[in-house]
Amino acid sequence: MHDEKTTLDRPSAAPAGPAATPIAPADGPARPAWLGPVLVAGLVLAALNLRPAITSLGALFEETRTGLHMSGTVAGLITSVPALCFAVFGITAPRLSRRYGVAGVVCAGMVMVATGLLIRPFMNGAAGFLAFSALTLAGIALTNVLLPVIVKRWFPDRAGTMTGLYSMAMAAGTSLAAATTVPMTEDLLGGSWRAGLLVWAAFAVLAVLPWLAVVRADRRDRAAGAGAAPAGGGATAPATGPQVVRSRTAWALAGYFGLQATNAYITMGWLPQIFRDAGVPAGTAGVLLAIAMVMGVPLAFVIPGLAGRLKHQGPIAVTLSLFGFAAYVGLYIAPAAGAWAWALMLGLCNCAFPLVIAMIGLRARSAAGVVRLSAFAQSAGYLISIPGPLLIGTLYQHSGGWDLPLALMAGLLVPQIVLGVLAGRDRTIEDECGMRD
Repeated sequence: MHDEKTTLDRPSAAPAGPAATPIAPADGPARPAWLGPVLVAGLVLAALNLRPAITSLGALFEETRTGLHMSGTVAGLITSVPALCFAVFGITAPRLSRRYGVAGVVCAGMVMVATGLLIRPFMNGAAGFLAFSALTLAGIALTNVLLPVIVKRWFPDRAGTMTGLYSMAMAAGTSLAAATTVPMTEDLLGGSWRAGLLVWAAFAVLAVLPWLAVVRADRRDRAAGAGAAPAGGGATAPATGPQVVRSRTAWALAGYFGLQATNAYITMGWLPQIFRDAGVPAGTAGVLLAIAMVMGVPLAFVIPGLAGRLKHQGPIAVTLSLFGFAAYVGLYIAPAAGAWAWALMLGLCNCAFPLVIAMIGLRARSAAGVVRLSAFAQSAGYLISIPGPLLIGTLYQHSGGWDLPLALMAGLLVPQIVLGVLAGRDRTIEDECGMRD
């Protein structure tokens, strides 16, 4: 285990750039040159598929509700399912990675995403639709947790670049589905909401292919005697040892992850309604949401690299939250007049996601530590995020306006700043809770 840790932490002699040959274990055979580009492709394609299942449904939610005769209660349940699935299934990732390898679990996750997206549009009842949506979300949850581990394991000297690359791909997939699902459905697919949801399965099927190649290569390695690296690249969580819950940094990361996710879900779920209530046309409100989502594409590539060059990432967390605070104040004072500025600022605030993903990789020294930390921070974080959008909706309904909900949104940024500063300190979970590398 010590050899694996050394390989992970020491910059390799491989050429710089994301397509360079992945790192081989110190006591294992070198892996084929083609594996590096295939891993990069797999990372990008997996990230592209982490949100379209959610945002495409959001865009066609009214049509889906009507077509499946959903009650208001069931519809509300479906909007809460993503965060719940991310929390419940994400925590199983370390155990599964120990048994099947990280790449094997990511591959299985993509298969689950593709299967759910292929089948759910053909369901004629809400229960079946919900079940296959949950299958898709379970696959997303596993992949969410393990992509930082893939980066830590195979690209340790390019962690910021690779984290930025897949964060950018994830933001691109989110905004692409939000912006194109409705016009594509209306203009190219005859107005069928089922076809509008089904089309995103093609991207998920495509994402399975590179991971099949990666898993096959690792199995050949093991069969040839590469005993130091289990299938899936050797990034596994220790079966025994102190728990991550003993680390204050892990709890700070979980809280920061949960609050940034709360802000993101509120933005995705309620920002168009805020603008429409202020007199902005429905079409423009949708474009403003897409603008907020698109902001994450370039910055998701820049922020992780910047975070990796700093010993303390707290100043970045503070800056991003201040943009969100300014946006909520603007939405309170002049929601329609400054609509484009507020959307841009909320987009900057939502770049807390690539920041927290980068910090997960920085707060553990080994791939095994990243597995545990990623699973804990994301699962606990998504549990924290569940009440936020529901509470905003309740306040909006009972107060008859956006003053109180906006005050709550702005208020949640205060603990987010505090937790971001705590999570950004230069320390590791291994040091805090006595985990051995």
